[in-house]
Amino acid sequence: MELFESYLRDVKRSSQNTISSYLRDIRQLSEYLHAHTDADLGSAEEEELCEYIDWMRSNGKSVATVSRAIASLKNFYGFLLNNHYVQHNPTGKLVPDKAKQKLPQILSSKEVELLLAQPECTDAKGYRDRAMLELLYATGIRVSELISLNITDVNLSAGVIRCQGRDKARMIPMYPAAVRALTEYINFIRPQMIAAPDEQALFVNVSGERMSRQGFWKLIKNYQTKAGIEKTITPHTLRHSFAAHLLENGADIHAIQEMLGHADISSTQIYSHLVSKQLKDVYNKAHPRA
Repeated sequence: MELFESYLRDVKRSSQNTISSYLRDIRQLSEYLHAHTDADLGSAEEEELCEYIDWMRSNGKSVATVSRAIASLKNFYGFLLNNHYVQHNPTGKLVPDKAKQKLPQILSSKEVELLLAQPECTDAKGYRDRAMLELLYATGIRVSELISLNITDVNLSAGVIRCQGRDKARMIPMYPAAVRALTEYINFIRPQMIAAPDEQALFVNVSGERMSRQGFWKLIKNYQTKAGIEKTITPHTLRHSFAAHLLENGADIHAIQEMLGHADISSTQIYSHLVSKQLKDVYNKAHPRA
């Protein structure tokens, strides 16, 4: 398991979330094998693995959960085979269910404006929160990328940030309001918040250390409640809204792909489906003969 973890981290360059998910899936399989069979991870055959997947389905696991488990097992046993820990790969018959693709939830332009207006710039936290939300909507970066930003990744005079993605770094422009919010935070607020003069993190918590994903989650849920927005907002909602709003206003999908850091254009094309669905909904509601 330790070697597999090192392989995912150092060779495949998987994100920490992916690594954690894969390892959790493998441990759950190991527990199942121990409780229900005489096999272990190294000796399990196709029959045991197929029975495990059927057991997951019969216990109400979602299509997405089962599909991810299958992906985890295929990666794990592929690793074992390539490193000669097993003689053959027993995952050949595991086929994920076809899931109906869910379109991401996005906010309307008015809802975005309402959310961004919630942080009150009366204390350091308010200035920081406004800068975080403005930057997130201005650039469409992932929350993991947002909290990983360092102070050296921001070029205020050029109005861009340097974002280190999973495979490569990308430069993303910001609109003027985001630049202003960041300028105020960096010049006047951050120096008061950091715990140590050599702190590199762009955004820090009340202890003066790098903001966590969980901390940002609580922050955005709090502002959702204050704004009275009934839609379910996740840390990715502003990212989805950024992409959809750019597409609605005529941005080239390849430019959006570059800014989002998608390796495959198919990941970006989901926003085309989203915009098309919204236009159809508007048509059905507004056209007198619809």
